[in-house]
Amino acid sequence: MDTPDLREAVITWLGQAHRLPLAPHAVTDAELAAQPEFEPVLNAVVHAAPISEHRDLYGKVDGDWLPRLSAILGQSGLGDATRLLVRQARVPLEEIADDFVAFCTAPAPCPEDWLLLRADVPEGTRIPLGRYTLQTFTPDELRHLGPMPALGNQRPGTSHLDLLTSAPFLHTAHTGRISTRAPHWGGHRGPRAEAEHWRALLPLMLWSSEPLRVQAVFDVERGRRFGLRSDDVPTTLTTSLDRHGMEEDYEVRESGSYHVTPAQLPALKAFCAQVTARIDSVVAGTTSGRRLPTRRARRLERAARHLLRAYQRTYSNYSVWQQEADELLLDYVIALEALMISPADEEHQKISENIRTRASTLFLTPGQRTRVEEAVQQAYSARSKYVHGDKLTEHSPTQQLDQLRELRLIARQVILRWLILTPTDLGDLTALLDAASAGTSREGLVDEPLRAFFAATPADEFPSDVLAS
Repeated sequence: MDTPDLREAVITWLGQAHRLPLAPHAVTDAELAAQPEFEPVLNAVVHAAPISEHRDLYGKVDGDWLPRLSAILGQSGLGDATRLLVRQARVPLEEIADDFVAFCTAPAPCPEDWLLLRADVPEGTRIPLGRYTLQTFTPDELRHLGPMPALGNQRPGTSHLDLLTSAPFLHTAHTGRISTRAPHWGGHRGPRAEAEHWRALLPLMLWSSEPLRVQAVFDVERGRRFGLRSDDVPTTLTTSLDRHGMEEDYEVRESGSYHVTPAQLPALKAFCAQVTARIDSVVAGTTSGRRLPTRRARRLERAARHLLRAYQRTYSNYSVWQQEADELLLDYVIALEALMISPADEEHQKISENIRTRASTLFLTPGQRTRVEEAVQQAYSARSKYVHGDKLTEHSPTQQLDQLRELRLIARQVILRWLILTPTDLGDLTALLDAASAGTSREGLVDEPLRAFFAATPADEFPSDVLAS
């Protein structure tokens, strides 16, 4: 690769940009490419980054493969840098040339999915979650994810990177996928974000009783595209006093009520490691070729997806769209049913009884078991009325929100405790729960393993029934 010639061609091009016969404003990439002075840059790109090694930089025009202007001037940031110079702005020419050479000659990056979470976690967070990583970034680190970091905030569309300082991202690589999609809101294009990424989201949601949501999803190609747009970051206005004592409004990222303190990071990391290992163990059972492990893994996935689907439409502990309240209840009941029904065939008429009995058996005190059994019975009854077209029992909006919150917390604890207690062999947890419910070895089957897990791997809040038992 002849990178010195490419670097020199770019510096020469930038050095004469202020003399180009162009209007200072509204200069398009097509106008820049039409200038005779730009031809040496294109020739240098062909020599330094041939199509045989950098297919993504080329496109077919009239039967010939030529450098794509949308990549060479647009995606790379060279067009933005040139426009700044046409307007007599000061930019670092050599750093821009280095960034452009890196853009053209670096190996094609592996596309990644980046999920922006509605949460507040400490700066410097880096927690592995299987093939995912939960991580926060500084604005400078985010700028270096895309091309042309030398322009800093001078490049259009990068000013909102400051909103994402210490914002929590879940990111993962997609080996073998060619990324062509634009960044998008979770659920607005293709499958909902939580459906595809449930294995990484579930441990974080089981950690805290506060609702966690995916705010936006980005396709990222490091060094090529971060793709942030201003409207991809949900913001709210806040007010502060400037140095003159005057009120000033400014935008901040919505972080919601899901908070992790620096002191909690080690516990969160340990919790995520334990829960992720249990999820992986259940999912790995699908390779055994046996019917029960395969159905068990499928039920866990469906329970998680329905829980996450409900979480995506829960904006705070007591805030959901009234029109969706009944559907959220269905999601929670489906999540419970997926895990509390045996993977083996079961009598249909006993489903409701088995769900409430087994779910309540997962709790350690008689009072909590009674409360869970009553809540699950009410929810399952409402579910049956809904799907059969009957009128649901009238509740005030406040009562309905209270019911949904209680059901959400129960479903969350049921999934977590199911993961803790599910046998690592081919055993069926529902059989163990039935035995424990009948009073057979409850202490050894349920109570002791749950106490041991929460003592060694505490979540954000220690469960009250475990504490009291």
